[in-house]
Amino acid sequence: MIDSLTDSYRDILGALGEDPTREGLLDTPKRAAKALEFLTSGYRQDLQTIVNGAVFESNNDEMVVVRDIELYSMCEHHMLPFSGRCHIGYLPSGKVLGLSKFARITDMFARRLQIQENLTRQIALAVQDVTGSRGVAVVIEARHFCMMMRGVEKQNSTMASSVMLGDFRDHPATRSEFLRLIGKS
Repeated sequence: MIDSLTDSYRDILGALGEDPTREGLLDTPKRAAKALEFLTSGYRQDLQTIVNGAVFESNNDEMVVVRDIELYSMCEHHMLPFSGRCHIGYLPSGKVLGLSKFARITDMFARRLQIQENLTRQIALAVQDVTGSRGVAVVIEARHFCMMMRGVEKQNSTMASSVMLGDFRDHPATRSEFLRLIGKS
C-alpha cells in the first residue's frame, strides 16, 4: 500500500508542476503516503477487535454520557480534513461499555473517507450494536476545511449533526436531558 501511494503522490507533485526530486520534496511522497495510511486506518479495523470484550454486566439503567471526544476525519468529497468533537449518550440495559471504547469507536469510523452525517450514524449504530442499550444519542460538531480553505472560505462555520436511536428518539425528555448534559439546550 505504501509503495503504491508513494508513487501516486510523486505523480501528483509532478502534475502540479513541482519537481519531486528537489531536496525539499524528495521524501514528501513517502511521508504523505504514511500520513494517508494512518488517516484511513479505520478501513483496516473492525468493531469487535476495537471493543475487545470490554462490555460489562451492570445494573445501571441511567443515562451515561461521554462528552468532547476529539475527532479528525477526511471529507470524502475533497479529501480535506474536518475536525471536531463527538458526544455520545446511551441508556444501558444490563451492559455497559468500557469508557475508552467510545473514543476508539469514534476514531475507527472517523479514520475513513467520510461525511459527517454518516460518521454520526455509524458511531450510534456501533454503540447500539455492542451494548444492546435502550437508546443511543450521538452529536458531532465539526469544522470542515473543504468549506474553510476553498469554495466559500468561511472560517468560523461549524456543522452539527445528530442521531437519536431508541428512547432518545422516542422520548423528548430523554433527548432533552442528553442535550442539556452536553451543553446544547
